[in-house]
Amino acid sequence: MRHRVAVLALDGVIPFELGIPQRIFGRALKAEPPGEGEPLYEIVTCSLRPPGPVRTDADFSIMVEHGPEALATADTVVVPASYELGPMYEEGRLTTELAAAFAYIRPGTRMVAICTGGYALAAAGYLDGRPATTHWASADHFQQLFPQVRVDPDVLFIDDGDVLTSAGVAAGIDLCLHIVRRDHGTAVANDVARRTVVPPHRDGGQAQYIQRPLPEPRSATTTGARAWALGRLEQPISLSDLARRESMSVRTFTRRFREEVGVSPGQWLTQQRVERARQLLESSDLSIDQVARDAGFGTATSLRQHVQAALGVSPTVYRRTFRSEVAGR
Repeated sequence: MRHRVAVLALDGVIPFELGIPQRIFGRALKAEPPGEGEPLYEIVTCSLRPPGPVRTDADFSIMVEHGPEALATADTVVVPASYELGPMYEEGRLTTELAAAFAYIRPGTRMVAICTGGYALAAAGYLDGRPATTHWASADHFQQLFPQVRVDPDVLFIDDGDVLTSAGVAAGIDLCLHIVRRDHGTAVANDVARRTVVPPHRDGGQAQYIQRPLPEPRSATTTGARAWALGRLEQPISLSDLARRESMSVRTFTRRFREEVGVSPGQWLTQQRVERARQLLESSDLSIDQVARDAGFGTATSLRQHVQAALGVSPTVYRRTFRSEVAGR
């Protein structure tokens, strides 16, 4: 019998994420011959109520043909993201309706959440004491609401055996491909990826997608030094240089800088140089060595170390992911 996947469509579901399991699992075929074998999964979509319409976050509803009883037949349950989580998001508890639906799920069923679908799994207790992830923008709130969950905001997905969670949107594709690879091997997963026109595996985690603007300072005592430094990131800049710009001792400058910005001057300089490197990697044809010099890291080795530490990927991988077409090419 084929592995049965039940996708639970909650009110406010995001249509893109709702379609990921059908697209990925539905394209998984037996490996021989490639692309022509029998389907390996059976996918059904269900809702919390009897068959009928379910609201989405778009300007249309969808007609779902299965009620919550379909969960009782599932080998894997997938909960995509929703923008109408109600008490799950506000109080960390299940609605009566969702609790009744989860009661259909058999012990040992594999549970999968895409993006904020993890709130449903956490509220039901599936993530207690386990590692999990969600969209980076929700990670702090998720951790505060569910302190018993070990939240990792930097990864694209987490496989903890019978419970798996993913970051936002496209990370759901990464997770579903991983499940196919785990279930049926690399050849089948790669075939699905090729026909879906997505990479079979993405390097790095969520850190490379997060913009980190500086907080606005409460007072302007170190603003001039920061503006001066931003104009010469490619040059050596010492703490004494920065303090001198504001006519302060190094000790006073360091204390006030940390009060205003939230990090030390050295950490701030590294952050700004990583941001400069990101801009150059995205928008220029400069070599990695030249990017390292222009961003103030000096050498390609230093650039690689700092970019890897900050973004989770190498400069080359980052450029390949985010490369903008240079004007005239």
